[in-house]
Amino acid sequence: MRRITRILVRHCYVPVLLVGVNTTAVALMAHDRSKAWLLGLLLVAVALSFAAERVLPYRRPWNADRGDTRRDLAHTVVNEGLVFASLAAIPALADRLVLAQLWPAHWPFAFQVLTAVLLADLGITLTHYASHHVDVLWRFHAVHHSVKRFYGLDGLMKHPLHQAVETTAGVAPLLLLGLPASVAAALALAVAVQLLLQHSNADYHVCPFKHVLALNEGHRFHHLKWAGVGDVNFGLFTLLWDHLLRTHSYDRTRRFTSDALGMAAKPDHPDAYLAQLAEPFRRSRTG
Repeated sequence: MRRITRILVRHCYVPVLLVGVNTTAVALMAHDRSKAWLLGLLLVAVALSFAAERVLPYRRPWNADRGDTRRDLAHTVVNEGLVFASLAAIPALADRLVLAQLWPAHWPFAFQVLTAVLLADLGITLTHYASHHVDVLWRFHAVHHSVKRFYGLDGLMKHPLHQAVETTAGVAPLLLLGLPASVAAALALAVAVQLLLQHSNADYHVCPFKHVLALNEGHRFHHLKWAGVGDVNFGLFTLLWDHLLRTHSYDRTRRFTSDALGMAAKPDHPDAYLAQLAEPFRRSRTG
């Protein structure tokens, strides 16, 4: 039974979250259901993420609390709370921000969400790339790179100001085109699910799709701590823009440990939640 469960996690975990959870969200938003359903779906996705990591961990020690779980939960609650709050503000913002009603509202809802995902992926990827090369952005993004283990909640462990910058870069251009609030809501859940998958400690396989989808096999390389080495695989949903930017990297022989993660230039980056929020205002990038 255990062997069957591990096989299911290895090959079905990604489709269940990437297709199953997102498709459910699309169906709910297409029928104008309450956005509270999305919170329920997010909780389901988090629960599945934790379960998969325990059934089939990439590294079992990464499942153990290192005094960081409460901090990561605080990041998750704050950041996702801000996302849901911003969704409520979209109708009011749309009245003021829309430059031209160019959004293809006549398309099937699922295609609208897919279009939003691909366009947001470009804005977020470019902002992520800039965050490794522009000092003021790096100060805030460094919070995310301070992790010493790789598991689902790490994806939601971000400084809220940096998340706001990334979200604005991904969503603001869509709002200018007339993005409907319902599509934005489905996009928001898709981002949260993607971050769970991208940082998951589950040893799942996506075979050749690992060179196309921005999932954990490729994203681990982004978290290598040595200067310059982690400047790869910036994509959130896809690796398309990394291939175009020539920042894609993958080595199937590489195995990761906690010693390879973090920031060599900032080994003393604070671990506590409030200290991480304050850190970007105290120190500039040192490497």
